Amino acid sequence: MTVHVVGAGLAGLSAAVQLARRGSAVEVSEAAAQAGGRCRSYFDPQLGLTLDNGNHLVLSGNTAVYAYLDAIGARDRLAGPDKAVFHWADLSTGERWTLRPNEGPLPWWMLSAKRRTPGTRAADHLSLLPFLRFQPGRRVDQVMACRGALWDRLLDPFLLAVLNTDAREGSADLAGAVVRETLAKGGAAYRPRIAEPTLSAAFVEPALEALAKLGTSVRLGRRLRRIALDGDRATSLVFSDGETPLGPDDKLLLATPAWVAADLLPELIVPTEHRAIVNAHFRLTPPAGAEPLIGVIGGTVEWIFAFSDRMSVTVSGADRLVDMDRHALAALLWKDVAAVHGLSNELPPWQVLKEKRATFAATPEQDALRPKAQTRWKNVLLAGDWTATGLPSTIEGALRSGSHAADLALAPSSV
Repeated sequence: MTVHVVGAGLAGLSAAVQLARRGSAVEVSEAAAQAGGRCRSYFDPQLGLTLDNGNHLVLSGNTAVYAYLDAIGARDRLAGPDKAVFHWADLSTGERWTLRPNEGPLPWWMLSAKRRTPGTRAADHLSLLPFLRFQPGRRVDQVMACRGALWDRLLDPFLLAVLNTDAREGSADLAGAVVRETLAKGGAAYRPRIAEPTLSAAFVEPALEALAKLGTSVRLGRRLRRIALDGDRATSLVFSDGETPLGPDDKLLLATPAWVAADLLPELIVPTEHRAIVNAHFRLTPPAGAEPLIGVIGGTVEWIFAFSDRMSVTVSGADRLVDMDRHALAALLWKDVAAVHGLSNELPPWQVLKEKRATFAATPEQDALRPKAQTRWKNVLLAGDWTATGLPSTIEGALRSGSHAADLALAPSSV
C-alpha cells in the first residue's frame, strides 16, 4: 500500500511524517516550489532578511505541535518565556500593563489587581464560563456580553487572534475549544511560543530531513490537476508531470487548501468564506529592553514582535486592509510600532505581506461546512486546518488533522 499525500503544508507534512515513521510507503507531492504552505519562510531581497510569511504564535499547551516537533527532532526550535506573561499597551489611553496568570488550573491570579487586566474585577472573568461547555451553532455574542474592560482589553483581541474573525460573530464552539485547551488549564498551557529562528527552520526543514531519512521525498512543483474517480474510489491521479494509477490498496490523502480540494472532488462541501491576515516587517534593531511580544489596544496593529534584526506586526481579520496601498499601509502600521516603542515616525525599510485567504471565516455557518477527514470515496482522505478539527484555523489544528488522517489511512476499515 502506498499513501499519496498531496499538499506539503503542515497538515500534509504531519501526515507524511507519521505515515513514514509507522513504516508506510508514502509519496508526497506539492504544487508550490517549496513546502510549508502558509507556514513558510523566504529570503526577502528588499530587506535582505529571511522572513516568515506570518507571525504564527503557538502555545505551550498545543499538544499536536509538540508531538510533531518531537517526531521531527525540533522541539528546541520554539522560544518563549518560562511563565505565561503577556505585555499590553493601550494607545488610546497610554496605559501599559502585564497579564500574569498563575501556572495551575485554579485561577487565583484573577483575584489580584496587579496580575489581571486593569479596570476589571475578578467576577468579570465568570463571563468565560459558557466556553467551558459546547455551544453548537452559536456566536460568541450569543453566549456572553461583548462589552466592558475585560472584553475590550483581553477577550476581544484574544478571540480575534485565535479565530481570525470578528470575535462577536465568531463561533462560540471554536472559541470555547481554545479556551478549554489553554485558559482553563492555567498558565502552564498558554505560555507564548515563537518559532526560532524561522518558521521553516522549526516546522518545515526538520520535517523534510526526517522524511528523507525515512526514505520519503517531497516532490515540489508537482500540481495535481485531476483525480480520476470510479464509483466510490479514486483510480488515478493526474499530475502536471503525468498520471499515477492508484493500486487497489493505495490511498490518497488530500492536504490542499479547501478551494483546491473542492475543485478536485465533486460534491465536496467546504468553507466558502475566508478572512485575511496582514503582516509587516520593519528592518531595524529593536530598542533595548523591547518585549519580544506585546499586544496593542486602540491601534491598527494588534501584536508587535521584536526579533534581533527586525520588528514585525500582525493584524487579524484584516479584510479592510488588504486592498490598501502598500506604502500607506506600512506607514500606518509603523505609526503604532513607533508609538508603543518610543521610536521615530520615520518609516524604516519595510515589507508588507497580505494573505487574503489566510483562514476560513470562523463563524458558526462556515464551521458547519467543514468536512470530516473521511470522504464518500473509500480511498480518499482529507487533511487541513479547514477540515472538522474542532479548532479554529491554527497550526495546532493543521497538525492534528494530518495526524488524524494518517491514522485513518493505516486503519483497515478505511479501505
